[in-house]
Amino acid sequence: MYYENVLPIKRHEAKIAFSSKNAINICDALLRITYHDSDWQWVQSYCLYFSKHTDIEVRRLAITCIGHLARIHGLLDLQLVNSLLNELINDPEVHGYVQNALDDISIYVQ
Repeated sequence: MYYENVLPIKRHEAKIAFSSKNAINICDALLRITYHDSDWQWVQSYCLYFSKHTDIEVRRLAITCIGHLARIHGLLDLQLVNSLLNELINDPEVHGYVQNALDDISIYVQ
């Protein structure tokens, strides 16, 4: 295992990655906007969107990024996020990721 810095990405580059249908590109761009874009609502909208993607790794990362947003910004649209996470909590493929996001929310969002 190794650590790699998460570098910023321009929005238009992220949007190109999101439309590529390539799971690796989507995940990379999603993580980069989560860490570096100051508009948490814009990022949250992509996290919510990709939490229902057909690729399991994209879904898992999108849910993880919701937790990152809570930690980084201390803000989320709790109604939207909690609705989604409550919908996904019983999905065995993402249950642990949902629980981690809920834990982050309970710690960082007031």
